[in-house]
Amino acid sequence: MSAPGPRRRAAGGTVTAPVTRRTLGPDGFVLLVEAAVPDLDLAGWLAGRRAELLADLDRHAAVFFRGFDVRSADDFGRAARAVDPDLLGYLERAAPRHEVADKVFTSTEFNAAQWIPLHHEMSYSHNWPTHLYFHCAQPATGDGGATPLAAERVITPLIPAEVRERFTRDGVRYVRNYGPHLDLPWQEAFQTTDRAEVEAYCAASATEFTWRGDDGLRTVARRQATAVHPRTGETVWFNHAHLFHVSNMPPEVAGALRREYGPDGLPRNAHYGDGEPIPDDVVGGIRELYRQHAISVPWRRGDVLVVDNFLATHGREPFTGDRQILVAMSDLYVNRSVW
Repeated sequence: MSAPGPRRRAAGGTVTAPVTRRTLGPDGFVLLVEAAVPDLDLAGWLAGRRAELLADLDRHAAVFFRGFDVRSADDFGRAARAVDPDLLGYLERAAPRHEVADKVFTSTEFNAAQWIPLHHEMSYSHNWPTHLYFHCAQPATGDGGATPLAAERVITPLIPAEVRERFTRDGVRYVRNYGPHLDLPWQEAFQTTDRAEVEAYCAASATEFTWRGDDGLRTVARRQATAVHPRTGETVWFNHAHLFHVSNMPPEVAGALRREYGPDGLPRNAHYGDGEPIPDDVVGGIRELYRQHAISVPWRRGDVLVVDNFLATHGREPFTGDRQILVAMSDLYVNRSVW
């Protein structure tokens, strides 16, 4: 967004720049673009500026738009489509969501009292969105509820070399068990009631699958630990090991699930790609790195945040009261090296 764009003439004849720009956090990690004139339509402002926005994302990893006229899910969808007309659906889901407008979803609907650790969207999959869009339809009416961000350019070099080498060599093995009482039902995760469609998806993505009983499905997939940014060429840490690993559950919950379903029946777990267990302290250290280096910008109604999914992780702080953050995704990246 390097070009200043057209200027508006304010009352009294003064020419006013329509936006201001400043950075937040260390090393200019997040770029804040604020509307400096009233009722500035974000979709109109973004139209024709995709190349400029991508350049800003390459440099900053996240761009926060504030003060623009974004009043509804449809307004938000128009703004995201001004960057990429082809927004993505959401298959192989890891969290419950609802679609509130065309390709516009609620954010993760987990317990409001819990932290959601910082992560890259869908880094457990063979494909994922390059760009994420968040919209604050309702900031938390109580406390908390920010969406913390961490710069992968900071995190990746801080991961101990021996940890990076082991993960890079072997990748990550994800085991998921879907069912009506475990994690998500497979029908919701894959957005179909047709087993043949699930089997075709698994076959196309090198995912092993086993049907279990009437309503159960178990999948096993070996995926990448790092990824190469498609424009900048940077190699960044990119996986869900710290999020899916059993140590991310409260100990009492993990213990109860092990007793009920056995060690292979947990809703989700992560191992090294060769099947060996990942020590708790390894993934715990990664979770802590993200927490230590995260920045949070409290939401205001109408805010829109655009995130490069390779260069930044996002999470969710606990909150009280009502809160609604909407999400859209674009620019599907397919990692064919795992096939």
